Amino acid sequence: MTSNPFDKLLTEVDVLGEKCKFYDLSKLNDERVKKLPYTVRVVLETCIRNCDNFKVMEADIEKVLDWKNQQKKVEIPFCPARVLMQDFTGVPAVVDLAAMRDRMKADGGDALKVNPLVPVDLVIDHSVQVDYTRTPDALEKNEAKEFERNHERFTFLKWGSKAFDGLTVVPPGNGIVHQVNLEYLARVVFNKDKLLYSDTVVGTDSHTTMINGLGVLGWGVGGIEAEAGMLGQPSTMILPTVVGYKLTGKLSEGVTATDLVLTIVANLRKHGVVGKFVEFYGPSLQYLSIADRATIANMAPEYGATCGFFPVDEQTLVYLKTTGRSDEHLERVSAYCKAQGMMNDASKDTEIEYPDDERLELDISTVVPCVSGPKLPQDHIKCCDLKADFKKCMESPASFKGFGIPEDKRTATGKLTFEGKEYQLTHGDIVIAAITSCTNTSNPSVLIAAGLVAKKAAELGLKVKPYIKTSLSPGSQVVREYLANSGLDKYLDEQGFAKAGFGCMTCIGNSGELYEGVGEAFKESGLVMTSVLSGNRNFEARVHPDTAGNYLASPPLVVAYALAGNMNIDIQKDSLGKGTGDKDIFLSDVWPTQAEIKEIEEKFVTKDTFQSVYSRLKEGSKRWAELDAPTDPVQYPWDKKSTYIHDPPFFKKSGGAEKVVKDAHVLLYLGNSVTTDHISPAGSIAKTSSAAGYLAENGVAQKDFNSYGSRRGNDLVMARGTFANTKLSNKLIAPTGNTGPRTIHIPSGEELSVFDASAKYIESGVPLIVLAGKEYGSGSSRDWAAKGPNLLGIKVVIAESYERIHRSNLVGMGIVPLCFKAGESAESLGLKGDEKFSFDFSGEIKPGQDVQVSVSTGKTFTAVLRFDTPAEITYYNNGGILHYVLKTMGSK
Repeated sequence: MTSNPFDKLLTEVDVLGEKCKFYDLSKLNDERVKKLPYTVRVVLETCIRNCDNFKVMEADIEKVLDWKNQQKKVEIPFCPARVLMQDFTGVPAVVDLAAMRDRMKADGGDALKVNPLVPVDLVIDHSVQVDYTRTPDALEKNEAKEFERNHERFTFLKWGSKAFDGLTVVPPGNGIVHQVNLEYLARVVFNKDKLLYSDTVVGTDSHTTMINGLGVLGWGVGGIEAEAGMLGQPSTMILPTVVGYKLTGKLSEGVTATDLVLTIVANLRKHGVVGKFVEFYGPSLQYLSIADRATIANMAPEYGATCGFFPVDEQTLVYLKTTGRSDEHLERVSAYCKAQGMMNDASKDTEIEYPDDERLELDISTVVPCVSGPKLPQDHIKCCDLKADFKKCMESPASFKGFGIPEDKRTATGKLTFEGKEYQLTHGDIVIAAITSCTNTSNPSVLIAAGLVAKKAAELGLKVKPYIKTSLSPGSQVVREYLANSGLDKYLDEQGFAKAGFGCMTCIGNSGELYEGVGEAFKESGLVMTSVLSGNRNFEARVHPDTAGNYLASPPLVVAYALAGNMNIDIQKDSLGKGTGDKDIFLSDVWPTQAEIKEIEEKFVTKDTFQSVYSRLKEGSKRWAELDAPTDPVQYPWDKKSTYIHDPPFFKKSGGAEKVVKDAHVLLYLGNSVTTDHISPAGSIAKTSSAAGYLAENGVAQKDFNSYGSRRGNDLVMARGTFANTKLSNKLIAPTGNTGPRTIHIPSGEELSVFDASAKYIESGVPLIVLAGKEYGSGSSRDWAAKGPNLLGIKVVIAESYERIHRSNLVGMGIVPLCFKAGESAESLGLKGDEKFSFDFSGEIKPGQDVQVSVSTGKTFTAVLRFDTPAEITYYNNGGILHYVLKTMGSK
């Protein structure tokens, strides 16, 4: 084994009489260390501990130490301590590992070499849907449906948990991956053979960032990069700029952590933090609980940062104790962080030298109740301004801030007869109200507040209308316990917020169908339907295909708006509705005080509850125990008839780059803010889609189509589901007025589904490209948003800018990401999309170099090659990162 040149830094620390060691940064005797941001110190320790002058070079340590001068200029390796997955992204990762074993064996190698080399936790949380709600048995029925739909996937994952060393699978029904990570899985400090080091993590979900609220550095990566990481490859990254965000003051009465994070999202979006770390500091940290911090850290993808970090402090230790971590572990965390200089004291001024132009400050006492919407999480609206904002959206053309309602339709009304009663409908009426998402369900204060709003309203005789699809999907079973023990679950049930399942549910689009007749009544009258949810994303068609307006709000505001039944109100002034005696009920009548919330939290959110719940974590339900998984511990017995799990084609041939791309056609010509939801949707499979046609041909009934997310283990479905979002806007078919997964096959002029057009091009040997605008690939970190385009024959994407993870995923799948030069775009260059494009990537290529693009019209233009590191060029030359890893493992 290669020796570590920094072993001289190893220092002993006593933890309850046990002698442990750690790499002591102070022994570098370098004054720059104490001025480094905490996040950079964590990266520095990670590089030092893993330095072998092969994957991590001694020169890399100097780069990190010289962060003040080298940020944004140099690449560094990052070796996470562990990998985190959810099942939508975890299934394809385990499918790839199984296929890599097959390839390794076919090449005469040892298949058992393909095993995770760092701990991998996979939490099954993305599969459960809101099929049933508002009834005491909704939870049981939804979980039964979940197992019925996902039997093959769950059986496969159960096999994987036994076949792969180092892979832990948390069975369905336990909670949301990030909340389980926060409450149980996170170590904060690792102890490996008495060597202590900081817990760091990469996850196959963009909201992995939530764990930064606990002082654990982590962020989302593509499934492709995560697979390489679990197999021993470091991630490469540009040494980031760190934004110092100082928080002062205290939250005012009636203001929640959700209001705070939505405000921060808007502020940081304006500042611009894409590709940067954000580090929170200042006196307010003394008053923000770990749950509050986790809410803020969770939404780093929404404010655009790689992570939003809170350093370890006394609050961290309090949270670890409350959530049932052992006293020994608390001592270990405390001893290491104090000895390493990682223990923050928010009451003192910081010595950290954040860049002058990257320092921000917020007096959190100025934060007021707010929501975000109607279609983007950064579109922050004060509650008192929502009525005026909604009016503007009605008047504005259909867009991210517009519904495009003609003037003569803006006062339209409608009628709905539901369960024998007639209801008057108007624009802005709510059809979905969901307390959902780890962003908020991990925070007891806002869940208790929601329960108190429900209780006070019920006692005043005010109820949520029965046609609104209400649901509660807790992020862990701890929530169920403290709501039940406090008696608040009774009132949430009365208002329709019955427990629907322990998973992401509505937040990721698993909202299920609206109640029968509801959607039709709104459509017939041309009314704007809305949803309100305590989630982190509200992209168009994500929550539900029919809700034009989708608003993010705190759990208590979700209940309050549901009681009002409409988003087009000033909820702080207008009546929520009529209670007993036909009396108007206002928000002030039902809103709890912080003292009321705190009293319940201190009494019912206890260490014993956490320990009881998490002692049962890995057992799973009776349904899980009864799954009959294959017994071969080496290779998976692929079932060719399965429409859920299929042997993928990625490893059927040796990888290699296609260096010259000649006469490529445009498959899609897209605009700005095309998300991974557009590229590879996770929601329901439309009955008219290419994927639906394939499933029907294979004997799957429409009621059993399930979602795209649940079928990510089958490439034949996912290729057909690529660009299958019904709201996709493709300029090639813009003249027809159509949206959705349609395009023009340029040689024939036919309008076809994206998949069928791709198949025709592939059959003719024609390579394909995508033209796009700004922020291409924003949203969730989906490997299939890169794998799918690879299977469609796309060789190059040219965009104005990219979301960080998606660009990395494209490289990982051998697709070349190019950027138009600053100030240029497909439109400004006069591109129509019917041209042919040629590229030459032969010869020596370098990160960020200019590339000439030749167009069949005779035009040429220069684009920037978005291979950001030399390692990415190596991956590309090998046909992608997984082929590179497989070759590396096979050569050992």
